[in-house]
Amino acid sequence: MGMRIRIHGDGGSRGNPGPAAAAAVLLDSDGEVIETRTDYLGVATNNVAEYRSVELGLEALRDKGLTAADFYLDSQLVVRQLNGDYKVKHPDMQAAFKRIQELLEGLDVVFEHVPRAENQVADTAVNECLDAHLA
Repeated sequence: MGMRIRIHGDGGSRGNPGPAAAAAVLLDSDGEVIETRTDYLGVATNNVAEYRSVELGLEALRDKGLTAADFYLDSQLVVRQLNGDYKVKHPDMQAAFKRIQELLEGLDVVFEHVPRAENQVADTAVNECLDAHLA
């Protein structure tokens, strides 16, 4: 079974679309950072960046041989789409959604919405990634 961890994911773009980045931060049960992954996406929308953060988090989870996580995102739309409450209509999002479904195979992951203030760790990583690429 292994341990259950927390993953905070966030994606952001400066302008929508605009220069975008995604981040996923894995935390152990004590709240200590296990790993931070970021990806600079070039020009993309907020939602594309949010989905990329989920992919980064799930890839990191798999790479570590872990199978269980509570995944926190501040995008209510993406959480509702991942939980099957809303349909995914946009083609870019459908492709990302399909990749995420494949990554979720065999994992025990719960997606939860949190206010932006409770997602600071991922938000900070996104902004640092953007700053590094736009400097």
